[in-house]
Amino acid sequence: MSAAALWNRKLHRWGAILTALPVMIVIGSGLFLLLKKDVDWIQPSTLQGSGDAPSLPFERILNAARGEPQAGIQTWEDIDRLDIRPGKGVIKVRGKNRWEVQLDAQTGAVLNVAFRRSDLIESIHDGTFFHDRVKLWVFLPAALILLGLWGTGLYLWLLPYLVRARRRKKAAKS
Repeated sequence: MSAAALWNRKLHRWGAILTALPVMIVIGSGLFLLLKKDVDWIQPSTLQGSGDAPSLPFERILNAARGEPQAGIQTWEDIDRLDIRPGKGVIKVRGKNRWEVQLDAQTGAVLNVAFRRSDLIESIHDGTFFHDRVKLWVFLPAALILLGLWGTGLYLWLLPYLVRARRRKKAAKS
């Protein structure tokens, strides 16, 4: 076996060991994220409102969200973002505590109140759940090593074919 092939095997083996945990986390969380639109436990389904253009003033949006005690929203500081879906006639009020209140964009009626796990799963997926630096110092290097594993694995897979082709070529010359 050539020195390059031996080096590739060692690199492949150690790279697989170094990236095992981050890659397992990315794959596991990625499986959940693939299903987020299909499983309400991960992300609540977006319901249909009565209109197609939002007409609620901001104060009314806050008051409607405030009226749902399980959401824990009292002030604007408790809200992470508003997600307005004009095509569905819905305004999603997403709390910093991961609760979501869906409001009819025309009437302000509460359509749904549910816990939203997809944002948590996304933060696990990209490594920021553990710490902001984990994303750059663990998950990014793991991704680069995984790219190297792909390259060395492809080389190791092609190597027997390349050796056979060289032997055939050499035999044809003789």
